[in-house]
Amino acid sequence: QVQLVESGGGLVQAGGSLTLSCAASGNIFRINLMGWYRQAPGKQRELVATISRGSTTNYADSVKGRFTVSRDNAKNAVYLRMNSLKPEDTGVYYCNGEAYSRVGASGVWTWGQGTQVTVSS
Repeated sequence: QVQLVESGGGLVQAGGSLTLSCAASGNIFRINLMGWYRQAPGKQRELVATISRGSTTNYADSVKGRFTVSRDNAKNAVYLRMNSLKPEDTGVYYCNGEAYSRVGASGVWTWGQGTQVTVSS
């Protein structure tokens, strides 16, 4: 069983910055793709950024140039540095990852419980 736990959310003024962290624990051989998603009230969950094990990144157009995703494979962790935050960035941020428990096993997508980010105008 793999668990992902996010941290670092909070309340920040528009233009400010936050860094989210997500750490994986449990029976982990490796984690391939990891990512961050967010869900605003009344809206569907949307992709924010993904990062491969080799650190190839992908961003939603709305966050390009403001957010930076990174990871530490040795720690099974992924991070999201958010700069120039806007009120529309408000939402619950979730991390996920494709985790493998051993060689030859199938990958299992796992989600964290989410962390709230609120950007005031």
